[in-house]
Amino acid sequence: MLMLKDIIDESNKKLRIVSKGVTFPLDKNDKKRINEIIEYLTNSQIEERAQKYELRPGMGLAAIQLGIDKRFFVIVHEEEEKEFKNYIIVNPRILSHSEELIYAGSGEGCLSVNRDIDGIVPRYARIKIEYQDEKGNKQILRAREELAIAVQHEIDHLNGILFIDRINKENPYQDEEKMRML
Repeated sequence: MLMLKDIIDESNKKLRIVSKGVTFPLDKNDKKRINEIIEYLTNSQIEERAQKYELRPGMGLAAIQLGIDKRFFVIVHEEEEKEFKNYIIVNPRILSHSEELIYAGSGEGCLSVNRDIDGIVPRYARIKIEYQDEKGNKQILRAREELAIAVQHEIDHLNGILFIDRINKENPYQDEEKMRML
């Protein structure tokens, strides 16, 4: 079972590399990791399980956060209470995005950043990506609001970018009034 200790911390230089494209078919280690990530993210969002297994809540996790230099990530999105939809995103490419910017009102978090961060992270309200599923089939995803934030956050990981890099260091709440808070 994947545990919090398996997720690399922001001090690890690996988080700053641009991940390599994935070739298909996925190897069995990648398939195993994907299933472990789904299990972790699901359990971490169910309060009783998160406490029992000492998991920090998370909605998404990129392979590089486990030290795997490959362009894939998983998002487990709670659509209704304790009802989750899993997104396995391989080799994503942004096709388009809205002009409207949003930010997470409670702040963006990351399983690799183990501290509180003040500031807003500007994100597009809607985003359209092309990606491959775990079988290598091309897919299109149109994400909005919370899911759009998560997709952009995880794509950043694949490009060696952490959410803290997107916060203005001199003015952490710059242009807040020009964006919509979620």
